[in-house]
Amino acid sequence: MTVSEMNKSAAAMDTFNRLKSEGFGDLHFKVHAATGLQAVIAIHSTKRGPALGGCRFIHYNSSEDAIIDAMRLAKGMSYKTAIAGLPVGGGKAVIIKPDHLTDRPALFRAFGQFVQTLGGRYITALDSGTTLADMDVIAEITPYVGSKTNMGEHGGEGDPAPSTAQGIFRGIQAVAKYKFKKDSLQGLHIAIQGVGAVGYLLASHLHAAGAVLSVADINSEAVERCKREFGATVVDYHSIHALECDIFSPCALGAILNDDTIPTIKASIVAGAANNQLAKDYHGKMLRDRGIIYAPDYAINGGGIIHAAAKYFHHSDEKAKQLIEDIYTVIYTICERADKQNQPTNLIANSIAEERLG
Repeated sequence: MTVSEMNKSAAAMDTFNRLKSEGFGDLHFKVHAATGLQAVIAIHSTKRGPALGGCRFIHYNSSEDAIIDAMRLAKGMSYKTAIAGLPVGGGKAVIIKPDHLTDRPALFRAFGQFVQTLGGRYITALDSGTTLADMDVIAEITPYVGSKTNMGEHGGEGDPAPSTAQGIFRGIQAVAKYKFKKDSLQGLHIAIQGVGAVGYLLASHLHAAGAVLSVADINSEAVERCKREFGATVVDYHSIHALECDIFSPCALGAILNDDTIPTIKASIVAGAANNQLAKDYHGKMLRDRGIIYAPDYAINGGGIIHAAAKYFHHSDEKAKQLIEDIYTVIYTICERADKQNQPTNLIANSIAEERLG
C-alpha cells in the first residue's frame, strides 16, 4: 500500500470512528457531473421517525469540511427535534456550492433524485443558501420535502422564518423571566447580531415588547431597515458581542461563543437564532462561570423545524403553535435544572434530548 493509499485509508477510518462515536445511522454521498452536484446527506437518528433537516448550499474549503458540517448539523437536528417533542429524527444535507453554477434548477433536480433514493428516511427542508424556489424544484422529483412555497390545500406558507423568530422570542421571554424575575421585556437592552430573515422578525417582536435594540449585520440595508422601523442603534458587526447590554442575541453564523469572545461579553444572557453558537462544548461552562445564562441554540431556535414538521405531516396550525409556545417552558426548565445540578445549560439540554432519544 502506498503512502497516499494509507492516508486515504486513515481518513476513511477517522470518518467511521466519528460516525460510531457520535451515534450516527448513516452517511450518503452523491456526485452528478452534468450539474456539478456534490452533496452529502447525514442521517444521525431515525429512532423517533424519519430524519428531518435542512439542505445547506454554501461554499466549503474542502469535502472534509462539508462532511463534518453535515454530521455536526445532523446530530444537532436529532437533539433539536427530540427536545421539541417531534415524531422525527435528525438529518442534514449539504451541497457544496460550485464556483460556477450554470443551471441551478438542474442541480436541485439532481439533488431531489438523491433524496428520493433514500426512500423517505430523510426529509429535506430550507437552510442556509437554499430558497423556497429550490425546495419547489426538489419537490418536482421527490415528495420528501418539508418546506415549499405552498404546502398544499391545508399547508399554507412554507417559510419557517416566522415560526423560528416566534420561538426565539418566547425563549428570550423565558430566560429573561428567570434571570430578571420580570414578565416584561420593557426597557431591556438587546443586541442582535444578524438581522436577516429571522433576526429582523425577532427584532420586530422585541421592539413591540418594548425592548431597546442594537443591531449589526454585514448587510447595510438590513441594519438601516431596523434603524428606520424600530429605532435600533447600528453597531459594528464584529464587536457587538462585547456591547454593554442585557441580552446578546446571535442570529448569524455559529461558533460566536469561543475563547476570544466569551471573556468580552457584558450581557447577562445569550439567546439567539444561530446554530452551533458554542465553538466547543466547554464554552458552555465558561459562560456559566462568568454568570451568563446561555439559552441552548437548538432548544430555543426549534420553531422552524416545528413548522416544517407540521407542514410535512399536515398537523394543525394550533398544534404547531402550541409546540412553539412550549419553547418558553423548555428554556425555563433548562435554566432551573442547570442551577439545581450546577451544570452548564448546554449539558442540561443535551441530557433532556438524550433522555428522549433513549
